[in-house]
Amino acid sequence: MIRHRRTTAAAAALTLGAVAAAVFGFVAPASAHVTVNPREATQGGYGRFAFRVPNESDTASTTKLEVFLPENAPVGSVSTMPVPGWTVAVEKRQVDPPVQVHGSEITEVVSKVTWTAGEGAAIAPGTFQEFPVSLGPLPEVDQMVFKALQTYSDGAVVRWIDEPEPGGEEPASPAPVLTLTAAAADAPTAAPEESPAAAAGADDGDDGNGLAVGLGLAGLIAGLGGLALGGLAFARTRRESDAVESGAAQGDEAASTS
Repeated sequence: MIRHRRTTAAAAALTLGAVAAAVFGFVAPASAHVTVNPREATQGGYGRFAFRVPNESDTASTTKLEVFLPENAPVGSVSTMPVPGWTVAVEKRQVDPPVQVHGSEITEVVSKVTWTAGEGAAIAPGTFQEFPVSLGPLPEVDQMVFKALQTYSDGAVVRWIDEPEPGGEEPASPAPVLTLTAAAADAPTAAPEESPAAAAGADDGDDGNGLAVGLGLAGLIAGLGGLALGGLAFARTRRESDAVESGAAQGDEAASTS
């Protein structure tokens, strides 16, 4: 009876452990890998990208990172950003046909970048480090696969070189992948529609301008003529008023004399 209870308890414990492992992942920690960030960019452009390197070992530190640029997608301009405590070495290779960069032909491109930790700068367990680079112009391909080697202080080397398979599961040691999209074509700008009056004015050219000037002069002449006629009418009215006043004065004088 006691053995049966112990067996039942052990089975229950195993079942709970299996459930916990399935739900919470207690069997082993999830495997982190080297990635490139951001993971998407535009063909033909330039960008700042960082290779993010997590340390997976519980006892050893990461002391070196080697990143190989894809041979089928050469990049004309590659520059690195200083990482405190790390030295960087760049290897190059010849390319044919040359890579076009701002109208110039580049026959030698970067093929590999290696970062090596100095004293006290290694990536410790439970931490990660980023290694920034500037790349461009980005090639006209769907993706760039950067194979990488991660070296630990105990001599272990992790090879992040597995390329992704379309529609397949993530490989055991995936290489960092940068997805590239085509640049959006500039949409042609439509000319604004003109009204019939504006179109007629545009067709008339200088004739339309001459007509406007002529109408303006005619208006000015008419205005001056009206002013002159007004002055003449005022003068005539003034003379008639003076004559009436003079006649009235003479009548009064004659009346007083008689």
